[in-house]
This record gives sequence, C-alpha cells and structure tokens, in this order.
Amino acid sequence: MQVIQEYTVPLEPFINYDQAQIKRKELRAFNLFWAGFILYTAAFVLFTANPYYLILNKLQLVGLFLIAIGTISLIQFKIENKYLRGMYILYCAWLLYTLSRGMQFDRVFLFSAVFDAWFGILPYFVPIVLLFPKNIYYLKKVFTTIIILGIVFVIYSVQYRGQLLTFGADITSQTIMEFFSKTLAIPCGFLIITYIYHSKTRRILAFSIVIFTLLLAVVRGRRAITLMNVSYLLIFYITYLYVNKVKFITVVLSLFLVGIVAFAGFKFYSANKKGAFSLITGRIDEDTRSAVEICFYDDMKTKDWIIGRGLMGQYYCPGVDEATAENNFTDYRNMIETDYLNIILKGGIVSLGLLLLITIPAVIKGVFYSKNILSKAAGAWIFLWVLDLYPATVYTFTLNYVLVWISVGICYSRTIRSMPESTIKEIFSGKG
Repeated sequence: MQVIQEYTVPLEPFINYDQAQIKRKELRAFNLFWAGFILYTAAFVLFTANPYYLILNKLQLVGLFLIAIGTISLIQFKIENKYLRGMYILYCAWLLYTLSRGMQFDRVFLFSAVFDAWFGILPYFVPIVLLFPKNIYYLKKVFTTIIILGIVFVIYSVQYRGQLLTFGADITSQTIMEFFSKTLAIPCGFLIITYIYHSKTRRILAFSIVIFTLLLAVVRGRRAITLMNVSYLLIFYITYLYVNKVKFITVVLSLFLVGIVAFAGFKFYSANKKGAFSLITGRIDEDTRSAVEICFYDDMKTKDWIIGRGLMGQYYCPGVDEATAENNFTDYRNMIETDYLNIILKGGIVSLGLLLLITIPAVIKGVFYSKNILSKAAGAWIFLWVLDLYPATVYTFTLNYVLVWISVGICYSRTIRSMPESTIKEIFSGKG
C-alpha cells in the first residue's frame, strides 16, 4: 500500500487508456515539435552534402521555429524524482555557464551555432525534452519520426550512392557517410530493441536500415558506425531471448548458429579483404586518435580539465587539419573526435560528471528495476550512448541524443517502469 502512495503520477490514466484523455493542445505541440525536427534534420543532412544550397538553411530556420513553438507549449517545470531534479538543475545551470563562456554575436558564429546540428549550440538545449509530458502515448510520435528519418536516409543514400560507395580516403564522401548514418539511420536501432511494440512493416523497415547501415559502414571502413549497429543487433538478440523466455538449449543452439554465421562471414571477408573490404581491412588496427589526444592532453591545463574552455574552447594541435580552398584551417582545433573529451574541452570534467550522474542511475533503474521492455530498452539506449562517447561523435542535436533524454525520463519514472507489458502494448497499438 505504501508503494502505491509513492507514485507521483497515477497509473489509472494509462491503464484506462482512451485517446480522449490525451490533451489536444499537447498533441498539437508534439506534432509541431517533431515536424520541425524532421524538417531541420533532413535539411541539415542535405546541406552537409550540398553546402551551397542556402535554401536548406531557410528550411532549417522554419524547422527551428516549429521546434520552438512546440517546446514552449510542452515544457512543464515538474520533475518528480528529487535526485534527478537536483542533478538536472545543476547540469542545466552548468550548460548555460558553458554557453556564456564563448557566446558571440557575429555573423559567422551565429551561422555555425544555428545551422550546425553537430557542433553548434543546439546540443546544449536537448535536455529540455526531459521537461516534456511523460505520457508514453506521445512516444508513438517518436517512433513515427524515427521511421520517417529512416526513409529519408534511404532516399538520400540512393540519391548520393556515388559518393557513399566511393573508395579511398575521400574526405567529402566520408563526411556524407558519417552525417547521413549517424543523423538519420542510427535511431532505427531504438526501434529494433523495442520491436515488440511495432508492426511487422516497421520492424522489417527498421531492421533493414540497420543492416544496410552496418554493411555500408563495413565497406567504407567506418569502425564506430559498425560497432554502434552491431551493438543494436546484440541488444535486439538479448531482448528477443528475454521476451520469448527461450530455454537454455535454444540459447546454446542459437549461439552455435551465430558462430557458424560469424565463421562464414569471416571466410567471406578473408576472400574479399583486398576488394570490397579493403578499407575496413586497412583501418582495423589504424590509430587515428592518439596523435590528436596527445595534443589535447599537452595543451589542457588543470583548470581547463575541471571547468573546460567554454563553448568556443580550442586546443593546439598542429598538422592534423589541412587547409583547402574552402577552409582556412589553423593549428587550433575546436573539437576532438573522442566525444567525452569534447565535452571536457567545452565544459570540463564537471560537465561530463554531472551528465554521468544523471545517466548512469537511469541505466540501472531502467534495466534492473523495471517490469517492461520499454524501460529496459530506454536504459540500454542510454548505456550504449555513454559507451559511444569514446569512438563516435554522439553529443549532437540528433534524434540519437534526443532519445537519450527521453529515455532518462522513462527510466526515472516509477510509474512507467511499473506499467504492465500488456498495457504498454495496448497504448502503442491504438490509433493516432
């Protein structure tokens, strides 16, 4: 009885599910937010491939306007968990402090800050989604957004197939590969680890996009993207075994089958490592980060490690970036490919520490103290994102990172973690 009284959000609105209980104002706000997000993201990714199409920046502005309107209508300054509330306030205050140390108002800075979804100022505002209503009905909008961006990824991949399949150390094609996959395709991993809530069509589409991205990453030698997609498939496999309560003998047989497939894959790779897989072969043991990280360690002082160097923080690293006709690079870099160090560069260990103090407990609550796959998948997504901070750039204004904060809200909600699986399936199977 005491446990029931501790719930700050009653279970009844979820159990007695009815679309009439969904506030129309909130529904419209979510529609605006996700429509704006799709527009901004699709335009941003296309702009990375066509930086001279300035019309795309105007579409990004429209997208940001819709996002802002939706956000203003959705914000609720109410966080039930006291620990999360305290840490969240500290973290947001520190983010604002980091932004204030380097904010400029010249045209070049503002252009990059607004239109660069990866390295601008927008990633610092992503935690705001934690203040959105926690009704899981609205997650249906997130799932739809993932599918739409996945379809956009397929369309863009077909349109730019020449660049995506270009072999060799071509910087432009590598950039297109990175931005296309990490911004548009990666969120499909969340769909396959929550597969029990989706239709057969969505499952097939999401799974196909993950496999396609994985194969493309292998062929192009993109190790971080390869590991990210393999991890989603692994979590999917674990989820499948858990959901279906697979017997021990079945697990052993399935692992045996996986071993056979892996062996066959290795043989196929060995036969083609000088052909289609030449890039990944050459990059398997290639060290592309040590030189940059050494520069970072040498240039950072004790104070910099603790509080960072602010939004425009840089470090001295000569000889890494080459100047071109389009870019006048200097010996100072304002980012580092190892993302946890990038967070430290801007906001110091304080910023990284506060982020981990929020996310790690969320992982534990979601994975080990929940009764449904949604919460466990949310915890797994946060965990994988934290791991990805080392090999990949994931602290960005992308759906991948937005899903992290949505997952944080799920994992800290005792109501959602305690919801029966059948109730969640009922909500997601409804129309709307």
